[in-house]
Amino acid sequence: MTRTLSVYFDERLAGKLTQDDSGRLNFLYDAHYLTSENAFPLSASLPLSNTVYADSIVRPFFSNLLPDDFARHRVARLLGVSEKNPFAILEIIGGECAGAISLYPEDQIPSPQKTKDYEFLGEHDLHKILLLLSQRPLLAGEKDVRMSLAGAQDKLAVALIDDKIALTKGTSPTTHIIKPPISGILDSVFNEYFCMLLAKNMNLAVSSVEIRHADGLPYLLIERYDRTADHHHRLHQEDFCQALSIPPELKYENEGGPSIKKCLDLIEKYSIRPAFDKIMFIHTIIFNYLIGNADAHAKNYSFLYLEGKPRLAPAYDLLSTAVYPQLSKKMAMKIGEKYNPEDVYLRHWVQLVPDTQLAKNTMEKDLKKFASTLPKKAQALSKTLEKKGLSSPIFDKIQETIESRCQHVLKYWGMNL
Repeated sequence: MTRTLSVYFDERLAGKLTQDDSGRLNFLYDAHYLTSENAFPLSASLPLSNTVYADSIVRPFFSNLLPDDFARHRVARLLGVSEKNPFAILEIIGGECAGAISLYPEDQIPSPQKTKDYEFLGEHDLHKILLLLSQRPLLAGEKDVRMSLAGAQDKLAVALIDDKIALTKGTSPTTHIIKPPISGILDSVFNEYFCMLLAKNMNLAVSSVEIRHADGLPYLLIERYDRTADHHHRLHQEDFCQALSIPPELKYENEGGPSIKKCLDLIEKYSIRPAFDKIMFIHTIIFNYLIGNADAHAKNYSFLYLEGKPRLAPAYDLLSTAVYPQLSKKMAMKIGEKYNPEDVYLRHWVQLVPDTQLAKNTMEKDLKKFASTLPKKAQALSKTLEKKGLSSPIFDKIQETIESRCQHVLKYWGMNL
């Protein structure tokens, strides 16, 4: 028997997601949506058309709305469905996804009225919920809570109202994402906070972040960039795996995931400001390399759609993984055919740009500027945070990694390559 979910783009019915008896997924845009004013595609991989899109295109896009890896396994187990069945999981928790998409059972029509159904959380209640996330990711199965966030890390979407944390119920939009400490990863909250602020200091676009505590437990509070400034409307976004029809289990390049070149080609083809966005993407690649973020895969880069027009979204999931000996040093995407950061030299960096002298000179200039500036910026940031009463041993470890990587880069200009 064919099963159907209604797919809404913000508050408008955009189409139907169906699953046939063999488990294959199909998607068809709604005819009224296609002819309506401001009908925008859900994805670069799903352009507006009256064509029925088949499983090979549809499954990667909708699967990438769900948590990755072990988090997805735990969600599926809690919901009593198969982790390999994205349709069944989205049927239960697809009411609040990344971007402007939400999914509902065919007979369930979300109210066009903006609800304000919130459950405010005191520190003690929030503390309990954050501890619960390791057993119940996304609060899956909790009554009236229907949210799905991609990624491998436990996280929680919430609303910040009058500076108070609240769970949303029904169709109420969330405004922020909470990331609690990662088990076994020392001061992960402080690590990501430091790297996000440092990125901002290097003129990269990032969301606003702050560290808060719930009964002594630190957590990172991140403002969602896929919401309007008044937090009343959802903005659409999709990660690069969705745009390229790559399933989440293949997000790493060595497993078949996108390369840096493929990401640059994607930006060139779809962004409304390709030249600027390609520069910002390269700058983010350089930054991730220098802070030692080996987990910067294609799902950590996204398009943000403003009035249906895609541009590179702010950087996110910035974490120095190199400071943890137990984590792999192998980079998620190659730089000039090299996965090992110690094997990357200038000749590998210039392979990322067009084979013109201007492009190569620009890459060299940007790389040298980042390597010369970043250690000073990191040191200044650490001192600023210390004055505000925020300190962590992880700050020193990140700075050591940055100093080592930057020295490695700056040697390019003193070596015969």
